[in-house]
Amino acid sequence: MPVRIDRIIKKLEEQKGKEGRLPQVLEFYQKLVHIQDRVGKRVGVPNPRFSDNEISSRIAQGKPLVGFEDLVIDLPLLRKTFREIAAIFAEYQELIGPIPEQLTEPIADQFITQESAKAWFEGTKLPDTVAINNDNETLFREIIHASLRPLMLSYSVAVIDMVKQEDWRRGYCPVCGGNPDFGFLDNEHRSRWLVCSRCDTEWLFQRLQCPYCGTTDQNVLAYFTDDEGLYRLYVCEQCKHYLKTIDLRQAKSEVLIPLERMYTLDIDKQARELGYSPCN
Repeated sequence: MPVRIDRIIKKLEEQKGKEGRLPQVLEFYQKLVHIQDRVGKRVGVPNPRFSDNEISSRIAQGKPLVGFEDLVIDLPLLRKTFREIAAIFAEYQELIGPIPEQLTEPIADQFITQESAKAWFEGTKLPDTVAINNDNETLFREIIHASLRPLMLSYSVAVIDMVKQEDWRRGYCPVCGGNPDFGFLDNEHRSRWLVCSRCDTEWLFQRLQCPYCGTTDQNVLAYFTDDEGLYRLYVCEQCKHYLKTIDLRQAKSEVLIPLERMYTLDIDKQARELGYSPCN
């Protein structure tokens, strides 16, 4: 089940209290999660109704439980959230990079439609109404991702208990179909779990398989680890993707995966320098 945002806020406040101030990247993230927490309370927990037969059928066919057509999107709320988050991105341009005015002005509302949200969800071409260049498209998708995150988390909370872990074991999320961007080895059995980049759903996966291209060829799979054995960087020479992973047995304090994404940004940099790319 996704980590509650209020736990992330609390941990960041504790870190700030100990250190006096947060590093800039965590300060940026703290402002994001405050907005997402507030929006999440307005979204609430949805109540999707799936029969047992429908759940079994979807799982057996490898279909995630929640498709775009199942999402109930409050467009006015999404547009307001987009504007607020775009403003934070603009505040931290030395971290994020230049933010075009068209994404921070009221005109951006015309870009936030059911069609553009669907294109983000399905990873397809943005509609022609989103008239931004290719350089800014990635940024637009990042902001709409952050804006829709509270909604995606709410659906994960609502349906994850419907999934029997032993029946899934696929390289994409059983709730929304998103790709994993983090993993962990659990305390008890050191089983490998993947974490969805969109809704933070956690699900079991094979230890010796690439979640992105599916290969089990051990000649192309490898991992690097830090000196303490806490973090692992799994890489695949076949698809050239990587996955950050934390070994919970080596952790000395509470681990919150959304925060670990931020704490391990240096690992992302190292992976890219080695020629690997994320898949989210």
